[in-house]
Amino acid sequence: MSDIAIKVGGLGKKYLIGHNVERANTLRDQIVQSAATIRRNMTRTFQGKQILTGAEVEEFWALKDVDFEIPKGDVVGIVGRNGAGKSTLLKVLSRITDPTTGQAKIHGRVASLLEVGTGFHPELTGRENIFLNGAILGMSRAEIRSKMDEIVAFSGVEKFLDTPVKRYSSGMSVRLAFSVAAHLEPEILIVDEVLAVGDAEFQRKSLGKMEQVANEGRTVIIVSHNQGSLRSLCKSGILLQKGQLVMTGTIDEVLTRYSGETNISSSAITDDGKHGFAFTDFRLDSALGTIRSAVSGTPCEMVVGYRADVESTPEITLGIGVLDAFGNRLLHLSSGDFDQVLSTSPEGEIRIALDRLPLAAGRYLINFTVNLDGNRTGARFHNVPGAAVIEVEQGDFYGTEVTGEFRQMGPVLVNHRWSQ
Repeated sequence: MSDIAIKVGGLGKKYLIGHNVERANTLRDQIVQSAATIRRNMTRTFQGKQILTGAEVEEFWALKDVDFEIPKGDVVGIVGRNGAGKSTLLKVLSRITDPTTGQAKIHGRVASLLEVGTGFHPELTGRENIFLNGAILGMSRAEIRSKMDEIVAFSGVEKFLDTPVKRYSSGMSVRLAFSVAAHLEPEILIVDEVLAVGDAEFQRKSLGKMEQVANEGRTVIIVSHNQGSLRSLCKSGILLQKGQLVMTGTIDEVLTRYSGETNISSSAITDDGKHGFAFTDFRLDSALGTIRSAVSGTPCEMVVGYRADVESTPEITLGIGVLDAFGNRLLHLSSGDFDQVLSTSPEGEIRIALDRLPLAAGRYLINFTVNLDGNRTGARFHNVPGAAVIEVEQGDFYGTEVTGEFRQMGPVLVNHRWSQ
């Protein structure tokens, strides 16, 4: 028996988009355009094809030449910007739409939750829709009844179970739909960003349920912009860009690549300045000079270049925030914490010395904050988020000649000692 749950080869999905051309200047031109559109759509109707509005038609490839394999029992996160083709890919895998080219081979029973109320009939009650969804998945009434209490308790819609679904709120619909999809034991569970509709408590329950499903050896595919959830849930990742596959790999590798493409990835700073102050450069220095990347646990200096109008900003305090690739703040270094006010010059540099760089290997974002009136409260502030990116390489942080992958334990390292 194959260990592959999903195999996609040469997958492509093409849509035709209608566009309106410039408005006709005369009645004759308007009649000609309308007649051409009607004739085209009548032909497409007889051919069983999509009807298009507009006088001009454009081909749009939502997916193109996508190839990947997902082994059974894997938990995969699919990421990419809006319009990258993520939802289209899920619709193809869920057999909602057919691919234009290529194929997707699915080995196992699939349950999908792609939008609010997926697979629900609005005129049927919640209870009836549970049986309907179970039947679609090929389950017997006895199997569905055995799961009914769990489904209802998890969804939290007991009071409205015999109410038509059309009277449910969007949150109630998604809670019941997810509960049905997760509890009817599909071999492959496909979930889109729809979980964002639920409240915070239900999102926590849903994440816990997906962890349970994954631990039971079933295959889970998740599309989400919540990188923290993807990182905690998923083992593997797929990155899409403009309908094409960019990379596959571990979820950390994929999210780091995705974050790098959506954030500034060099030390050059674009800062128009505010109140006579602007950041111009950022780099890392070591005892050997300028370095492209720092080594975990070794001394280094962060060097910030600036330009200032000395008359309007004679003194400043500087803060540097260090964030992980997912935007979580890890460290904040501030001259104000040392009650140290820095004098400015028309052009200059400020150095921040680190005796031991306390970061595990990886990529980190740098934010700047400057108090333009020294260390006084209620002063003018200038912020530059995502000003630069630094790379940190693996190092012997603890001095034990061990350079393991500390990142899996968290990005911040703390020097410590053990004793008995």
